[in-house]
Amino acid sequence: MNFLRGVMGGPSAGPQPSGADTIQKLCDRVSSSTLLDDRRDAVRALKSLSKKYRLEVGIQAMQHLIHVLQTDRSDSEIIGYALDTLYNVISNDLEEEEQEENSAKQVDDLGSQFTEIFIKQQENVTLLLTLVEEFDFHVRWPGVKLLTSLLKQQGPQVQQIILVSPMGVSRLMDLLADSREVIRNDGVLLLQQLTKSNAAIQKIVAFENAFERLLDIITEEGNSDGGIVVEDCLLLLQNLLKNNNSNQNFFKEGSYIQRMKPWFEVADDNCGWSAQKVTNLHLMLQLVRVLVSPTNPPGATSSCQKAMFHCGLLQQLCTILMATGVPADILTETINTVSEVIRGCQTNQDYFASVNAPSNPPRPAIVVLLMSMVNERQPFVLRCAVLYCFQCFLYKNQKGQGEIVSTLLPSTIDATGNSVSAGQLLCGGLFSTDSLSNWCAAVALAHALQENGTLKEQLLRVQLATSIGNPPVSLLQQCTNILSQGSKVQTRVGLLMLLCTWLSNCSIAVTHFLHNPANVPFFQLTGQIAENLGEEEQLVQGLCALLLGISIYYNDNSLENYRKEKLKQLIEKRIGRENFVEKLGFISKHELYSRAAQKPQPSFSSPDHMMFDHEFTKLVKELEGVISKAIYKSSEEDKKEEEVKKTLEQHDNIVTHYKKVIREQDQELEELKQRISTLTSQNEQLQATVTQQVSQIQQHKDQYNLLKVQLGKDTQHHNSHGDTLQMNGIQTEEVSKLKEELEEWKNKHELLQGQLKEKDSVIEKLNSSQLEMGATEQSLQTSRFGGLEHSNELQKELEMLRSQIQLQAAEISKLQMENQKLQMMNTAADPVLGDSGAPAATSSELEARLEQEIKELKSQVKALSEEKESLKQQLDSSTSTVAILQDKNSRLEREVAESKKEQDDLLVLLADQDQKISAQKMKLKDLGVAIEDEDDTESGDQGDEDEDGDEEEQD
Repeated sequence: MNFLRGVMGGPSAGPQPSGADTIQKLCDRVSSSTLLDDRRDAVRALKSLSKKYRLEVGIQAMQHLIHVLQTDRSDSEIIGYALDTLYNVISNDLEEEEQEENSAKQVDDLGSQFTEIFIKQQENVTLLLTLVEEFDFHVRWPGVKLLTSLLKQQGPQVQQIILVSPMGVSRLMDLLADSREVIRNDGVLLLQQLTKSNAAIQKIVAFENAFERLLDIITEEGNSDGGIVVEDCLLLLQNLLKNNNSNQNFFKEGSYIQRMKPWFEVADDNCGWSAQKVTNLHLMLQLVRVLVSPTNPPGATSSCQKAMFHCGLLQQLCTILMATGVPADILTETINTVSEVIRGCQTNQDYFASVNAPSNPPRPAIVVLLMSMVNERQPFVLRCAVLYCFQCFLYKNQKGQGEIVSTLLPSTIDATGNSVSAGQLLCGGLFSTDSLSNWCAAVALAHALQENGTLKEQLLRVQLATSIGNPPVSLLQQCTNILSQGSKVQTRVGLLMLLCTWLSNCSIAVTHFLHNPANVPFFQLTGQIAENLGEEEQLVQGLCALLLGISIYYNDNSLENYRKEKLKQLIEKRIGRENFVEKLGFISKHELYSRAAQKPQPSFSSPDHMMFDHEFTKLVKELEGVISKAIYKSSEEDKKEEEVKKTLEQHDNIVTHYKKVIREQDQELEELKQRISTLTSQNEQLQATVTQQVSQIQQHKDQYNLLKVQLGKDTQHHNSHGDTLQMNGIQTEEVSKLKEELEEWKNKHELLQGQLKEKDSVIEKLNSSQLEMGATEQSLQTSRFGGLEHSNELQKELEMLRSQIQLQAAEISKLQMENQKLQMMNTAADPVLGDSGAPAATSSELEARLEQEIKELKSQVKALSEEKESLKQQLDSSTSTVAILQDKNSRLEREVAESKKEQDDLLVLLADQDQKISAQKMKLKDLGVAIEDEDDTESGDQGDEDEDGDEEEQD
């Protein structure tokens, strides 16, 4: 114990030992002491020295500490000391004074090297996982911290060891259910490190119910108002969901998107937002964007977008978007989030179009956002976010594009000027003095025209009043006028992107552009600018070359002076083909072009770098090659190409016609087949009915014969035994039954007689009571004036007696009716009963009954014969129907054979057409003409072959 006091800093005799010597002695004591208390004290001393003498303790004591973890599992205190010591050695989280003494590089090297030594034996990590399972706080908490430090130093290696360890990840997931917040929170940090860049572990953690537990923790901590624990949980959720389609699908199907809605319930007031709340909400918005990112598979993104709309999450985000007092960075991120939630989803885009800002009068949210975009005083990142939101609103949304363009057309502009429309804001930004507003408005307007030829033609109708007294100018011409005035590079690039998008795949817009004689010479002169100018001017040259190339490629030769051939000749004389193609290549070689092509969201470090739009880069990639080919083609090649195009169009028309004919014949065949099947089924039903009716007729015949035989037997029996009671099939049992019935009637008659007597006595009593009541009523009337005290009571008694009289009168009439019925029944029963109660039936009555039954049998036989005749008629009619159906079936088969023959003729004709076209293509290839729509033709032919195959299968 004296030695330990010396180590811990107490007074000791003699010179003080050095740190290395002390650590060595402590290690010897850990390894050689037999008493647990001595080993525990030595490990405690190593822990106190591990921060100051990190290197020495790590080198000398690591193996001894690992041995303690293996052998002294029963003592939680020594295990805790050993884990803390290893954590101090491996972790780089040193105190400030220690960071001042050691450089950061040395610190990183030490932690990484000690971690590598520790995990060299994989059993050490497995041992650590078993220790983390212990519930004792002094073991579990330092174990969690040590494992987190190992993952920070050598993440991939430790991840792999945990992944192959049995139930390794599941053991760590139990930390989230620990009731002690310290361990739970450190468990979240551990899982953060564990799930970094490892999809397999991410899937296991997700299927271990991590989403449910993390969302519960976020709710318990107060959602966005929570502390740093909420931030850690959100970071872990990002690790699990980002770039992991399986977990995203599991998150959506588990209805966890609905649980995100309370995160964004922000009060609409100007109360202060803490820095932690801003951070939490920022991470929550990023988590929403992870689920609807444009880089995700389209199906997964679409399903998440629909779920966010149905649960009200999109509505909640739009509420934040229009709320007041929201910090600028949160507002910017909310705009970006709403953008990706509505991108390409028609339902969400329609809802966003209906959102109004809480202003007086209310304005659409789109208009309010566009006002911010064209306002140069707004922050740059906010303007970029609004532009991205507008682009996402118009992405694959022809309805929204039409609504935006309609606000520019003369018939829809508000003459009163009370409200500002989206089109007016875009035009204002397009021609303002701020180059960034010019660029944003041009790109936004280009997105309104994207892949919509109808709107490109409608936008040609837009007229602008540039100044008082001057005639209005078209929007297309005004854009070219601004370009010719030598504005800023950013403005020119934006306008050129707008014009290229506008003119591409729209020959009418190309004609309008070429109709102004000043346009082509200007753009040619722009292309001839000296090449020694800056990179930005070269970019403008390339865009001008692209615009001229579009004017050539999509030219329908409707203007005589600006036909394709003449434009090529002008380019050849003034610029040169090689120079033109070189300038065209400047666009795709530009650094900003490559950056814009990476993702749809416009993200620029400064306003000067805003040059290209993501959708425009796709257009350049599509047109660059075809324009280069078109420039080098001669007039003869153009003519041949036009002829080939016309021939192909004719061929396409013929093929389309024949396809239509074949489809119609297919439909007729299907209808005929359906009719045949229905008639066949009807025929089968009729045959079944006929068979059933024939069997019924046979049954009736058998019954008739049987009755006939029975009738003959009964007649013979009656003639031979006329004096017995077995006449007409009446057996002894039936006679006994008749006697029993007569006895019952006799009893009933006696009962009725008794009831009749009782009722007569009741009637007499009622008559006598009625007389007494009449006398009472007279006495009441004479004594009514006797006294005022009894008048009311007498009146009540009188009313009660009158009601009783009425009831008794009704009962008397009822009893009289029952009496009459009983008398009638008595008279009806008298003939049945004889003087002595014996049966009165005689043989004459039995004979009468027999004759009556014979008559009934004859009538049944007659009815059966009539039914037989009707069944015969139905059988004849069904036989004729079957014959008619067989005739129709044979006629339909002949029609099917004729239609097959016509289809074979059509296929032969199509084969001849294909041979002619292939011969023409071979001629064109010999002449050096590249056929551009060869793939489309091949795919069309393949479609024809598929349809022919389908027809053969149907036949």
